[in-house]
Amino acid sequence: MSTNTSPLEQRITRLEDVEAIRRLKALYCEVCDDDHNPDRIVSLFTEDGTWESTGSHGAHNGHGSIQSAFAGFRDLISFSQHNVTNLVVDVADDGKSAQGTWHFCGLLKHGDNEAFWALARYEETYRKSKGRWLIHHLRAVRLGYVPASGFEGFDA
Repeated sequence: MSTNTSPLEQRITRLEDVEAIRRLKALYCEVCDDDHNPDRIVSLFTEDGTWESTGSHGAHNGHGSIQSAFAGFRDLISFSQHNVTNLVVDVADDGKSAQGTWHFCGLLKHGDNEAFWALARYEETYRKSKGRWLIHHLRAVRLGYVPASGFEGFDA
């Protein structure tokens, strides 16, 4: 952060940065629940960004690869409801990068199969470019699946 700003201005900027990253993650969840929209997802990542999962989905580097991955998720997942909690974000002293962790619990359905609760932890890094925070590296650490037996209410 600039040495020309007061400590109060620096603290306010840091709070604004954390809020912007929280909103970025909310948009990420919205995109996932928007049928894993492959066109919208790339607007949330840096050009050289990475989306990866410790599960069978692997790592996808750059906008084209991330977009292709999300097109595949669109074909695989007929319903999703992403919920993230327990945000911890640390903004670097220079105000240009940050890292964060989130806990995820979401209801998913693959095609016509039974619904399940997916549990994961997101480990992420962010970069600020032209005043806007973007995801640089998202790593979804899969923790487990729990059947959602008897769940009804899907429109998909």
